[in-house]
Amino acid sequence: MMHSIYAIASNKESTGKLLSKTERFSVLYHDIFDYPLTFSDLIKWNSSGSFPIKDFSKSIVCQDGYYFLKGRGSLVYKRVLRNRISAKKLEIAKKASGVLAIIPGIKMVAVTGSLAMDNAGDESDIDLFIITGKNLLWITRILSYSVLKVFGFDLRKAGGSNKKDNLCLNMWMDETDLIWKRQDRNPYTAHEIAQILPLVNKNKTYEKFLYKNKWILKFWPNSVRIENCKLKIENSSPRITLFEKIVYKLQCLYMKKKITREVITPTRAIFHPQDWGNYILSRLNP
Repeated sequence: MMHSIYAIASNKESTGKLLSKTERFSVLYHDIFDYPLTFSDLIKWNSSGSFPIKDFSKSIVCQDGYYFLKGRGSLVYKRVLRNRISAKKLEIAKKASGVLAIIPGIKMVAVTGSLAMDNAGDESDIDLFIITGKNLLWITRILSYSVLKVFGFDLRKAGGSNKKDNLCLNMWMDETDLIWKRQDRNPYTAHEIAQILPLVNKNKTYEKFLYKNKWILKFWPNSVRIENCKLKIENSSPRITLFEKIVYKLQCLYMKKKITREVITPTRAIFHPQDWGNYILSRLNP
């Protein structure tokens, strides 16, 4: 890795020809998100090489400690700028998470998407991923929206477009259903899981989530450290379970006409109308 160390020590542009195939893939992958990589990023996000890629013809250079595709040097400034923007948005996310933490059904609140990578644009919203206790997802969802509105947070409406600094609670999981579906496992979803930033983490729910999805290391083996984490799940009372079923049915009826490819089950609510996984894979293999 001496070539990488030398490149970072220099402020002049140097070629990335000596990068390994997996390092080159990582640079190419992150270029889709306008995200040049530092030397430490190359280590953390070094891919496993377990998936094919057709185009390795693009030249990679290193300048001022960042690796990027030739002709994409402007991304260095963009990354620095987005880092500052992300810091402001993260403060909003932390305040919202502090409010959500008072709700008993909340087990984890995490930042996802571009903000989790400190790569959020000025006009982007704030994506939050929430894990709830057993049989508490839909009750907790209603409570969460109500509490956030009372405290004056701006919330993105279902089906609406991105609005600056709006909270977008677009991923919900019951703690009994944390394993990502096999058909949706790819470099994109693995990266999205590995990059999440937990802000509320009760009873090591974040660690449990990673353990349940340790398949992500197949794609990004250095991205996170995953340890065996088996936690006890408390049963809900029959009364709460019945109320949860009623609340679930009512919310399903309300959302019925708006659902496209969103995932709505008693233990999951994932609002991603666009298939980003296939889109990213098509960009990697045009």
